[in-house]
Amino acid sequence: QVQLVQSGGGLVQPGGSLRLSCAASGFTLDNYAIGWFRQAPGKEREGVSCISSGDTSTYADSVEGRFTISRDNAKNTVYLQMNSLRPEDTADYYCAAGPIATITFIQFYDFWGQGAQVTVSS
Repeated sequence: QVQLVQSGGGLVQPGGSLRLSCAASGFTLDNYAIGWFRQAPGKEREGVSCISSGDTSTYADSVEGRFTISRDNAKNTVYLQMNSLRPEDTADYYCAAGPIATITFIQFYDFWGQGAQVTVSS
């Protein structure tokens, strides 16, 4: 069964850090581009970061310099390290796998994780 299983997330104070994980089963992640998206209540899903199969990464302006995407092919897992978190980062975060690395065109992603809630609040 092809699936992406997410872990991580939770409640953190402003300025804190969290790491999200996205583990694949049923397929090999290193053949795919991986994207991270987030959706806040009442807002559309937006792209946060992506990494190509060749390990080229892209970030939204809102997270550039604070978030880092990486992959561990041996563990078939992609990570999103989130530092200097702000209240506006509060959202449900989703990982996705597809043939093209993009944070703009969500339709290029074929498989999606179940989501992880991130709340940044004091």
